[in-house]
Amino acid sequence: MAAPVDLELKKAFSELQVKMIDRQQKVKLSDLQIDQLNRVHKHAKLTHAEIATLPDNTRLYEGVGRMFILQPMEVINNQLMDKQKTADEKIKELEQRKLYLERSVKEAEDNIREMLVSRRGP
Repeated sequence: MAAPVDLELKKAFSELQVKMIDRQQKVKLSDLQIDQLNRVHKHAKLTHAEIATLPDNTRLYEGVGRMFILQPMEVINNQLMDKQKTADEKIKELEQRKLYLERSVKEAEDNIREMLVSRRGP
């Protein structure tokens, strides 16, 4: 009768281990996405700061593919502000998702520890 219990424990252990590894990879992916969005936010902020120092009659061009389109300063400023706002919102969402995944990883680790302790127990 010890063999079926052993197989069940082994199966449950491997499932928890796969779940934990999957969640850890998702946490790392979230970290990478947060870093990318932080760079986008910083780039937009620096560009906005540079544009703010220019005179009002300066001609500004927006890069679209391989061409440049003349745009009013207001349009460029609005686009940069929207980029910053969107990046901030996505960063908040990813940080919440990351916290959830980290809790899930911790739960999986705790479950694996409990299984190991119960297996060594009596």
